[in-house]
Amino acid sequence: MEIAIILPAYNEAKTIGSTLRDFYGAAPQALFCVVDNNSTDGTAQVATETCSALPGCRFLVLSEKRQGKAFAVRRAFAQVEADVYVMCDADTTYSASNLAALLAPVLADQADMVVGDRHTAGHYLRENKRPLHNFGNNLVRSLINRLFGVSLNDILSGYRVFTRTFVKSFPVLTAGFELETEITLHAVDKRFRILELPIAYQDRPAGNLSKLSTLRDGRKVLVALFSILRYNRPFFFFGTIAGIFAAFGLAIGSLPVVEFYHTGLVLHIPSAILASGLMVSAFITLAIALVLDSVVHFHRYDAELRLIEMEAVRKRRD
Repeated sequence: MEIAIILPAYNEAKTIGSTLRDFYGAAPQALFCVVDNNSTDGTAQVATETCSALPGCRFLVLSEKRQGKAFAVRRAFAQVEADVYVMCDADTTYSASNLAALLAPVLADQADMVVGDRHTAGHYLRENKRPLHNFGNNLVRSLINRLFGVSLNDILSGYRVFTRTFVKSFPVLTAGFELETEITLHAVDKRFRILELPIAYQDRPAGNLSKLSTLRDGRKVLVALFSILRYNRPFFFFGTIAGIFAAFGLAIGSLPVVEFYHTGLVLHIPSAILASGLMVSAFITLAIALVLDSVVHFHRYDAELRLIEMEAVRKRRD
């Protein structure tokens, strides 16, 4: 059983060595893949020297010039062949002591994606020193749980374990730190088995600043969320817009209707024209919602067939 540990890294020379040694101690038989994402501090060199010094360590250091965590993970997922994939940040915020527990459900074929949950035990709230990050995490979690009808605790965790089927069926469409949101929604939409397990979490060491910008990356995550909602739940997305058009159309149109009922005349002609336009827009948007919902249905059908084929290939390999 080949286990690949994927570590996307951007200017992590201070922490990549200790991260690799930590995970090597937990899984010395794994293949370690460090994806250097345009680092300028010698991250790739430190990773190479660290792995070379570990007895029997199998490693691969890739270079990804397109800036963004999603690009780095995309390159690793496409190039590395394994049965189980572990994705983790290279900044020592996650501990390899939790690796065995996260791997167990995937190795036992009980889950397709296991997520390291930072929130249940209160580690993230205690360790994270950026209040807006806590607010952003809660906001994204609440939106996804409400919009997609799930009950997940940690949407943005960077510590995850995947099956090969999950990785090879996941098209990475984002570029940066929206990656975790996209992974979660892919798992929910394609009905993969998701399991969340509590893990330890510690803030970055002193002097190693986070690459995240609360407002910039938070905005990107929310934009990605609504984009994915538009693509995966078009009836809800466009149906809501149609409902808004219809509500405003009825509200504005009620005046000329009542006026005509009492006087037989329509004096508020602009209101009548605007209300008519809004109602036409509502019906057109509703039609778009129905058409796109049918398209998404057939897309899911096709995706299910591909997953069945991939599972059949996996069982033949085993």
